[in-house]
Amino acid sequence: MSTNASPAARLRVLLEAPGLRVMPCCFDALSARLIEQAGFDLTFMSGFAVSAARLGMPDTGLISYGEMLDQGRNICDAVSIPVIGDADTGYGNAMNVRRTVRGYAAAGFACAMIEDQVAPKRCGHTRGKQVVTRDEALTRVRAAVDAREESPGDILVMARTDARATDGLDEALERCRLFAEAGADILFLEAPRTEDEMATFCREFSGPKMANLVENGDTPLLPPERLDALGYKIAAYPLTLLSAATRAMQGALAALAAGRAPDALLDFSVLQDVVGFPAYDEQAMRYRPSDRSED
Repeated sequence: MSTNASPAARLRVLLEAPGLRVMPCCFDALSARLIEQAGFDLTFMSGFAVSAARLGMPDTGLISYGEMLDQGRNICDAVSIPVIGDADTGYGNAMNVRRTVRGYAAAGFACAMIEDQVAPKRCGHTRGKQVVTRDEALTRVRAAVDAREESPGDILVMARTDARATDGLDEALERCRLFAEAGADILFLEAPRTEDEMATFCREFSGPKMANLVENGDTPLLPPERLDALGYKIAAYPLTLLSAATRAMQGALAALAAGRAPDALLDFSVLQDVVGFPAYDEQAMRYRPSDRSED
């Protein structure tokens, strides 16, 4: 595919290709770049992780559209792989959803995810969630699809339901059916409790589906080959990198507090390479002043 293809076009190619896509999720430009450097072909900007990294606050609807959009611009600008953006509830009514999806397209996202929780929403694997009515949920997805069709940039729509936790599996499946009929590109049933529920979801719908795999969360952590066999197209790991980074930083801080040098740090030269010093210096050489002297 041409390197000039839009992020959404590149994502469509991945979705149409055989096999499951393993998708570590990012929270800033550095984590997104590490995902790309590790060889993964797509990523997801996790709302939980961005709220934690940017605000130091829980994923309870405290972060705003503007903050998520700003974080997303930096992430999309840092990588060439497609980025799916967590757009939460759309940050308001249907007109807000339209603006959100158009804004995400302009920021460089390949896809925007819209969910059916009551605002302010909560992390999908925590207690206390509530969902809006079917009609309101469907209105959000329709608004997102309309914005997709009218957007000056190309973008896909992922439709998510959290109704499994509040109203049971049957209601969640019915919402997914309505979302698919409304034109959603990817379906996401959040927090199924068993492998049988995951299999039922995959049997019911033929299009691309995402599994959300939170360590110690509600959904079974099935291996990629099993998720592929069930019929999932994307396996998202929303908190793996945030958890690993947090634990590593806690360990380094504990070592410093005890008067010891932290273990397992990157060599300084490797860190420079990760953030792009070599590429920057190579480009900067083009603009180096000439040393020629006049006769």
